[in-house]
Amino acid sequence: ETRDWIFEGGAVDVDGTGLLVTTEQCLLNPNRNRGMGKAEIEAALRSDLGVERILWLGEGLLNDHTDGHVDNLARFVGEGRIALPAPSGNDDPNAAVYADALARAEAFGLEVAVLPSPGLVLRDDEIIPASYMNFYIGNAAVVVPLYGADNDEAAVAAIGGLFPGRRAVGI
Repeated sequence: ETRDWIFEGGAVDVDGTGLLVTTEQCLLNPNRNRGMGKAEIEAALRSDLGVERILWLGEGLLNDHTDGHVDNLARFVGEGRIALPAPSGNDDPNAAVYADALARAEAFGLEVAVLPSPGLVLRDDEIIPASYMNFYIGNAAVVVPLYGADNDEAAVAAIGGLFPGRRAVGI
């Protein structure tokens, strides 16, 4: 059955108990759901995905070509438990985004696991939306993206600690 609204898998994350997280930048972006307001999108998420509660974060990462997919900013790591990055150094381009996401998650009543951020990562003199949050959870391993940043090893260790019984691997 076809639905009359647009979003991609990385636009949402769920904790398995009826709780969903997304960003306003992504799902309220006119290039996806022009004419649909927050209430209409919430109704569609509840109806089509069966979620009961929705945490709206604000902006996604700077220069994210996905218009703020949440899977680059916040991930559920258990029931009612969400992982969020902390700024790395004074030049972290997403420090304000992380602070806003943390405030919203805490106000929502979630337990927050704070993880390292790669900080400022440049490719061809352009800031890229580098994040350890877009990790893959497999049956036996958790695969974490690496950037050659100072926090790479710390991020793999921290994410591995959230998934006992799985091996954390950085790639």
